[in-house]
Amino acid sequence: MKDYNRSNTDIAKKLRKNMTPWERKLWYTFLRTYPIRFQRQKPIGNRIVDFYCAKADLAVELDGGGHFTPQQSAKDQQRTTELMEQRVAILRFTNYEVDTMFQEVCERIDDVAKQRVAAIAAV
Repeated sequence: MKDYNRSNTDIAKKLRKNMTPWERKLWYTFLRTYPIRFQRQKPIGNRIVDFYCAKADLAVELDGGGHFTPQQSAKDQQRTTELMEQRVAILRFTNYEVDTMFQEVCERIDDVAKQRVAAIAAV
């Protein structure tokens, strides 16, 4: 189990209740019934990731338009670094990709999750 900031628990619960349309699409159409369990809005360290698979140690992040400013891009890089320090792999997709390439997004998540589970099991 990953360490997390307990003060983020209530925030994560609120985020679960107020998912973006892209998060809802990915969750209800793919991740909710995916054979390897994913969780929504999971606190890890001082962060909350959109989706997390403990068995694969994999976070999936969906980025809207606000993530493309230089300031937000720097924050996202810091976030990625912090998560990678905890051995969490991160897959990032834009909302646009979820809208226009949904099957490819799902296939990428599937490929990486299976590879990571196999690699972790081999250790």
